[in-house]
Order: sequence, then C-alpha cells, then structure tokens
Amino acid sequence: MPRINTVLLDLDGTLADTAPDMAHALNLLLRERNHDPLLFDLIRPHVSHGALALVRLGFALAPDSENLEPLRQRYLEIYADNLCRETHLFPGISQLLDSLSGRGIRWGVVTNKPAYLTEPLVDQLALRQQPACIISGDTTNNRKPHPEPLLHACAQAGSVAERCLFVGDAERDIQAGTQAGMKTLVALFGYISHEENPQLWGADGVIHAPMEICDWLDAHG
Repeated sequence: MPRINTVLLDLDGTLADTAPDMAHALNLLLRERNHDPLLFDLIRPHVSHGALALVRLGFALAPDSENLEPLRQRYLEIYADNLCRETHLFPGISQLLDSLSGRGIRWGVVTNKPAYLTEPLVDQLALRQQPACIISGDTTNNRKPHPEPLLHACAQAGSVAERCLFVGDAERDIQAGTQAGMKTLVALFGYISHEENPQLWGADGVIHAPMEICDWLDAHG
C-alpha cells in the first residue's frame, strides 16, 4: 500500500465536538416556536446528519413537510449566531495534528457544513496546526457521500487518493472515502446512534480516540 501522506477529517463529530452548540440552536428554535426543548442525549446522535435531520427530529416532521425548509433556514440563522459557544476540539485532536505535522503528513477538513459556517468555526477553534485544505458542503457541486469533495481536497492538499486517509463518524463519510479510492476509518467517539452499526460500513478500521489514527498509520501507512 502506498504510504499515507494526507489525513482528511470530517468536522462535526470527528475534528470538533460541535454537538453542544448545534443542540443549543435547536432548542432555541423549539422554544421560539413554543415547543418543549429536547434532551441533549437525544439530539447528539443526529448532529452529523446536519440541520435538516435536527429540524426533523425536533419537530417530528416528515421528509416532504412544507414546514421543513423554513424551519431549517431559521435553525441555521440561530446556529450561525451561536457557532462556537461550547464547541471544542475533541480530546486528543491537538496532539494528533502535532504528531501528523511531525511525521510530515498533511491534514485537511472535508465537511458537508456550508462554508459560511465552516470557515469561521475553524478560525475560532484556534488550531495550532493549519489545514492544507478546507472543503465545505458547497465547495464542490456534490456533497458527501459523493466522492467529489474528497477528491477536491486531495488535489488541494497536493496528494493522490491512494495516499489519503479519510476519517469520519457517519456512513456517508466511509462511502465517500471508499468511492474516492482512499483508506477510511470510523471515529467511534463521534455522533453514532445505537441503531447504527459502523462495523458494516466497510471502513478499513475503527478508532476510539484521535491518537489511534497514528497507531493505524504505524501499522498500515
């Protein structure tokens, strides 16, 4: 296997723990519309699936509900105003990025979050090691699970797919990475519900903490 020279990370649930602020925004919206707030533990497993999934959860809406899009837009407005209140890097991420830098391995972010949210959020995370690329949900014509965002990230980082590793906490991350021809790992510390079985997603491995990426690289990359 060609040596890995680039590690790409999903944002929500892999690089950063954004769930507290995304849940806070949903509960603000629920209160605004005279609904009871939801418990954080109920919201957390849905965060990686984005604003649409959160609004559907909060208001128990069908996928074709005419109320869905207006509520999603309002949710995004509220979230944009509360982007980094409690959001933080997952424990071990700073050490991971330092280790990758020490190994001469580039890293980047590939998320379905739109750029107007992604870019200020990454800025506010005050990363010690700067990414080689940041690919948002509207950077390319397609979003994950399509492989296009990952291939675009690979090109921006100056690598090739077979020398990239993509790490994410959702099945679409693994689908996108696999279709792009990259190695993939599931971040089990992310937002995975009890109903999901990451072992069936076809990834090249699973990790319980960020620094286990280095262990995987030592063994495989």
